[in-house]
Amino acid sequence: MNHADHSAADISAQLERANGLLERMLAEVAKTPSTHAIFVDAGYLYAAAGRLATGTEDRRAFDLDAEGLIEALIDKARTIFADSRLLRVYWYDGARRRIHTTEQQSIAELPDVKVRLGNLNANNQQKGVDSLIRSDLESLARHRAISDAALIGGDEDLVSAVEAAQGYGARVHLWGIEAPDGRNQAEPLLWEVDSQRTFDLDFFKPYVTRRAATTYETGPSAHRPSREDVRFVGAQIAAKWLAARGREALVGLLPGHPYLPGSVDQELLVEAERLLQYSLRGQSDLRRALRDGFWDHLQTQY
Repeated sequence: MNHADHSAADISAQLERANGLLERMLAEVAKTPSTHAIFVDAGYLYAAAGRLATGTEDRRAFDLDAEGLIEALIDKARTIFADSRLLRVYWYDGARRRIHTTEQQSIAELPDVKVRLGNLNANNQQKGVDSLIRSDLESLARHRAISDAALIGGDEDLVSAVEAAQGYGARVHLWGIEAPDGRNQAEPLLWEVDSQRTFDLDFFKPYVTRRAATTYETGPSAHRPSREDVRFVGAQIAAKWLAARGREALVGLLPGHPYLPGSVDQELLVEAERLLQYSLRGQSDLRRALRDGFWDHLQTQY
């Protein structure tokens, strides 16, 4: 056999080995299940679902069964992406100084759920949520961690997140919430995604319920609690707050003493009124006592 024949035989053997390797790789890829994830812009979900089911976007006016709703979304994804497995649900929301509220803490503890927090400004507007969604979508798509993304949101700023994920080969499916009038998702976002789906009132009705208006005693005939009573309630609420959030959240809160972030102060007021069955609105001395009791307990734990 001459040199040319040897070279041809070597090349043929190399090609056979390469083809064999390629076939094995393709077989492995075929056996690897597709993976999907659900990305929820909670600001959009609360506003759109609240408006659809209760007629208001004000979170304080209704309760959302987040655990039940998330399970329903997972089930829906399981049906749509029948040959795929769930990576996880990403839940994006805003919070003062990125400190979890009690509700956000309970959502974070759910299996297969990752809570990601942006900031809330003075007008209770979310800041940084869109960039978190883009970062996660792009990273997961780039590392081939997901093949499909179900995105629940409506903001035009999410267009760049969709484009980034698609650039790495992932398919992005926009899930929306029925709007009683008009549209609650930006047209440029609708144009960019691979598919669209809208959920109606029947889907959300089991998970969104309007809160009953709570009436508290007020006026001269109402029994006004003492400052010490209110102070004690503040300490009680602080103990629950600390148990729910942990010492790390406490360390983040202490530099602001004697002031509380707006979201924490509002939670404190609402819970105190519930426990006392008495309105503290306009009662500046009692509200100071409430905050003093809250801070007193926290500082004893530091």
